[in-house]
Amino acid sequence: MRFFSGNLEIPCIEKPKELIIPKYLVPFTKMNASSYSESAVHFYEHDKRFSDVLVSTKDYLSELKKFTAVISPDCSLYRDMPLCLQIANTYMNRAVGCYLQSHGVYVIPNVRWGDERSYTTVELPEKFAFLGVPKNSIVSIGTYGCIKSRVNKQYFVEGLSAMLDELSPEVVLIYGGMPESIFGQFKERTNFVYYPDWISTKRRRSA
Repeated sequence: MRFFSGNLEIPCIEKPKELIIPKYLVPFTKMNASSYSESAVHFYEHDKRFSDVLVSTKDYLSELKKFTAVISPDCSLYRDMPLCLQIANTYMNRAVGCYLQSHGVYVIPNVRWGDERSYTTVELPEKFAFLGVPKNSIVSIGTYGCIKSRVNKQYFVEGLSAMLDELSPEVVLIYGGMPESIFGQFKERTNFVYYPDWISTKRRRSA
């Protein structure tokens, strides 16, 4: 078992013994209003809505353990964010995931990248966006706010391609939009599993 990955010593989330694909994804802020069966908790929300989890993870452990899985926190990596903060947020993503996993939670790593410094070696000798994530396993990514503009799409596609090269995931969960113009070129490289937003999911389940 590895505890840290790379020279930056990013905490490791271990590869699970089996790949579990949840049926539903539930926002962290809605987990008390959701059934636990076949659901995974996600953090694809504004950072301030889950900031307490980052510093007091233990306080939420009992509730999170009720769910089938938990996706590690989606701490923001904005392209104009100082590199040290991008690295720190990647660290927090993995640290919380590692802690939960060590306490029996089935954790699916969330992979988030910012500018090219996070997913290439143009600035650092390591692609830190992918450190601490197991290869040939299951990961999750969110697309909200990442694919609207031409520039955003460019960075997203470059990062997605780099992630597939680096991690070779068997399954990639997608929360948010999944346009064919972006994902079509990668469909032969992994199994993408799409999840609609929370409101759409609630409507379908109550219909």
